Amino acid sequence: MQRQASEDPVTPKNVREKKSSASGLRARQAIKSEDESVNVVMHRASHGSSEVMTAHDIEKFVPGTNPLKVIAQQPGVLLTAADPMGQDSWATQLYVRGFFQNQIGFTLDGVPLGELTYRNYNGLGINQAISPDNISRMDVSQGAGALDTPSTNNLGGAISFTSMDPAHKHQVDISQTFGSNSAFRTFVRINSGDLNASGTRFFVSYARSNSDKWKGSGPLFDQKVNAKLVQPIGEQSEISAFFDWDDQQYLSYQDLSLNYLHTLGPRLDNFYPNYKGAYLAAQGIFTNGQNKTNDPLDAMFYDSSAIARDYLGGLKAHITLADNLTWDSVAYGHSNLGWGGYASPFASSPNGAPLRYQEHQGSIARYGFTTGVTYEVARNTINTGVWYENNRYIMDYFAYQMPLLGEGEPLNPLSMSSFKNPVAQLWGTTYNTNTFEYHLQDTYHILKNLSVHAGFRSMLVTTHGGGTVNDAAYTGQSQLPSGSLTTAAAFLPHISANWLFLPGHELYFDISQNRRAYAQGGYQMGQAWGVTNQATFRELQKTIKPESDWAYELGYRYNSSLLSASLNLYRVNFFNRLQSMASASIVDPVSTVVNVGAVTMNGVDAAFTIRPVEHLSIYNSVSYNDSRYGSDITTAGVVYHQAGKKVVNYPDFMYKAGVDYAYKRMSAHFDVNYIGKRYLSYMNDTSVPGYWIANLGAKYQIGTKGFLKNMTFEFNVYNLFNASYISTMGENGNPFTGDYQSFMIGAPRQYFGTVRATF
Repeated sequence: MQRQASEDPVTPKNVREKKSSASGLRARQAIKSEDESVNVVMHRASHGSSEVMTAHDIEKFVPGTNPLKVIAQQPGVLLTAADPMGQDSWATQLYVRGFFQNQIGFTLDGVPLGELTYRNYNGLGINQAISPDNISRMDVSQGAGALDTPSTNNLGGAISFTSMDPAHKHQVDISQTFGSNSAFRTFVRINSGDLNASGTRFFVSYARSNSDKWKGSGPLFDQKVNAKLVQPIGEQSEISAFFDWDDQQYLSYQDLSLNYLHTLGPRLDNFYPNYKGAYLAAQGIFTNGQNKTNDPLDAMFYDSSAIARDYLGGLKAHITLADNLTWDSVAYGHSNLGWGGYASPFASSPNGAPLRYQEHQGSIARYGFTTGVTYEVARNTINTGVWYENNRYIMDYFAYQMPLLGEGEPLNPLSMSSFKNPVAQLWGTTYNTNTFEYHLQDTYHILKNLSVHAGFRSMLVTTHGGGTVNDAAYTGQSQLPSGSLTTAAAFLPHISANWLFLPGHELYFDISQNRRAYAQGGYQMGQAWGVTNQATFRELQKTIKPESDWAYELGYRYNSSLLSASLNLYRVNFFNRLQSMASASIVDPVSTVVNVGAVTMNGVDAAFTIRPVEHLSIYNSVSYNDSRYGSDITTAGVVYHQAGKKVVNYPDFMYKAGVDYAYKRMSAHFDVNYIGKRYLSYMNDTSVPGYWIANLGAKYQIGTKGFLKNMTFEFNVYNLFNASYISTMGENGNPFTGDYQSFMIGAPRQYFGTVRATF
């Protein structure tokens, strides 16, 4: 069905720091593990407004789990998904302190990953970029994010991922996972070891995951190849090359509404592979009780599928030019092909079948580089650099014929070859974007335990493009939106300070101004070029302003052998919030983009970990976020008194707790999360209740058995108490008032077992 951005409101259906510096670089180099075993074990670290998570944190989860789910253990972070491992990108969403994932900057080894959305127009998600098994470190800044983060959308922080380096010794790492719903995942990584005296080495890995949906029918399939080559140059410099390939094929779960949930229950899903049932439903013959709902045709489709293939590669250099001068550069390229669609019961095929397959086909071709130098002089660490990227993004919408009942097989939703002969192209869009950013920053070390950071970022992002193909009979428009928009900011300041005032005690603050470039997408898909027609777009060009904010954070942290604790207070003043005002159904919405004004966020996060005895740690955290809209909305002559209403999809309150215990070769962990009430509608008249969810994991290390080393058995239970809950919200947008088909149910209890070994 037609997918829109998560924060896109719709009317009801019946109306239808981390700081970047040389010292930070040395810290990153120092934390690299030299452990050649299968388990790369590191210790979590933190500094200022940045939290560091490592391979040790990732290994607590089922292999192949989306690494964003690991990050979601932190206070203020919410990850929602319809499957237990967060593989289905349509149904997986991340929020950090009220900011949605497309307002957060993401990088992998310095390469910008772009906006994290289902249809990412300028990058790819971390779950497509690399196998979690190959991640060594994740730096999470919930404040402003580092100035040198190459991103055009980091309004609410940044998350940087670092891949592990190849091992110095030759070894093969393997893991095999089995689980509920026929889950089967294989991972193999081959390390060359040092090939010569200079330390040249590489690894190549392959991961293959396959499972059935927990409700309905259809697969969730993914396979990845990752490769990395490291060439040291002398004692303090190195060049590395990387290549990543990902192939995803899956059938998504059906979106639900409160009416569907209360009428047909949480296990409602699409017909696939029952083509006859979908065919009859398109004719108004309902065999599954859809006629009891307020919208029978939207309740069940034949399927909802997605296919995506990504290629990512590049070179990275860290060169020490002098004892106090280093040069860091990354050159990269990324290509993506993606298909996503469904068999629509609202349009017939030319042969008379009451269904027509409608498929979005998109592609990304982008290349770019980042380069910068870090200079240490006196008490200053000065860093400056630039980022350039060119991105060509295409999204087209095609229609395909479905067979008459009994006269052939329906199109295979997971085969690209099925979508070669469209009966029509409904619309087409093409965009070309040039991005340029510059940053300059200085960290001044006033004392050994006191430092102040100040800097700024400049950005210039220009996009040309819009509609290229228009089927006027489908769109009802003589000309689709087309033209250029520019986001420019000469001076976006960032200041912060860190004070280690007593042993183990740290106090810090962070203040920054941020701006987000205009997003791109298909026609009627919730962004500036998706407005109704060319005339509307021309008017929009005169008035639209980019989203921006001021973010403030004040924090305290304490660390000792017995206790680790933190407290963060934050405030965000958000300006020019852009939202898509839509009406009609999620299949054929009518949308326009409106500046809804300001949003104000005030919040607090608190966490502590206590280690009362050796090998035992107990973690607790609470977070409270009060996010409210600041303006009323007028659309289609109707005034919506939105001022003072709370932001949709994100809870006011979250509580997280966990226990970790290790004894000799055994270890176990238990965690439980409470996610509070969330609002579905912008007017706050509909909401979903809070829920508790718990997980359990255990590991036993056997050791060496014959030629197998470090053999380990693991067992994990997801949703231990089998809670039934609403997980992802707003994937099709949110209504101003009332109900809407735009949330998904979380997975029930799931079991997984894993065997790991090295040889």
